[in-house]
Amino acid sequence: MLNRYKTLRREDCKEIVIKKSRFIGYGKPVESEAEASAFIEEIKKLHWNASHNCSAYIIGERDEIQKQSDDGEPSGTAGKPILDVIKNQGLKNVVIVVTRYFGGIMLGAGGLIRAYADGAAAAIEAAEPVVNVLHREVLVDVDYTWYGKLENELHAKGILVGGTSFTDRVVISCLPEAADAERFAAWMTDVTQGQAAITVGGTRYIAEGG
Repeated sequence: MLNRYKTLRREDCKEIVIKKSRFIGYGKPVESEAEASAFIEEIKKLHWNASHNCSAYIIGERDEIQKQSDDGEPSGTAGKPILDVIKNQGLKNVVIVVTRYFGGIMLGAGGLIRAYADGAAAAIEAAEPVVNVLHREVLVDVDYTWYGKLENELHAKGILVGGTSFTDRVVISCLPEAADAERFAAWMTDVTQGQAAITVGGTRYIAEGG
């Protein structure tokens, strides 16, 4: 798994108008080709009466899956510009759909390329690029006497805390970056003088900056 990658924070859209044609750019983070295809079909149904619903997506740690569709526009004037914008912004696991309602003025090949690129950029801006960072859960089980010290140490080092449970002991769900998990566990052992029961758990991606 990648330690970090750039994607979109959420599904969102933004409309721009170019020479009376409406271009509505939709962006969404996705985890699979099936999810990307389903989103494209969803937008096509939503805008069934649009002139075109052009799209592109990139999926995979090494961008293994890349597809594009001109959806009736001249070859290379819609899907490829959308895909190029995704690549140029360094995004992974995203799908972009740019819907066009023809306004009566021909844009020409160059104009279409620029318009679909602008539509893709608008979608990305609306859906907000974000860096997802791989974190690993480390459970730190300690006696109550250690809680105040650990709370201060974790805060000082900026370690994310997923939650804390209080029973006969305190269990803190810590979320260091996955690459640092082993060092973090060793540090926790040192801080608590070996008094903590430490369990290293699974991984998950968390958006940088929350």
